[in-house]
Amino acid sequence: MNSIGTLDSFSRNLQAAHPAQLSVHFMGRTLTICAEQITFLEGDGNYTYVYTCTGRKYLICKTLKWLACKLDSNFIRVHKSFLVNAAYVIGYADEGRALKMRCGNEAAVSRRKTKEIIGIFGALPERISA
Repeated sequence: MNSIGTLDSFSRNLQAAHPAQLSVHFMGRTLTICAEQITFLEGDGNYTYVYTCTGRKYLICKTLKWLACKLDSNFIRVHKSFLVNAAYVIGYADEGRALKMRCGNEAAVSRRKTKEIIGIFGALPERISA
């Protein structure tokens, strides 16, 4: 039982030392994207589009559910098809039904998560009405 506790603490220390990263195949190369560079992810069946703070969009062959388990708690599932990085949210529109991202894109918010999202991001300095 003591070895399990040691293994768990080792796992937590390893994750803290190595933040989450995604490998993306792009133009014949494999790029590594740190979680801090990702603004949001958009699921499309068994594929996911990864949007970065540089304005790039990458397609990877992983589901949004799988990626949500691998990324840290700063990423919030706001819709069946969207996972957003809370650090890049600047406002919300349509009474909380869409989140405005720093990169200029918007991520849809499901009806069931609207109250939760307003509760989390309710104190945002900028509220965008559309």
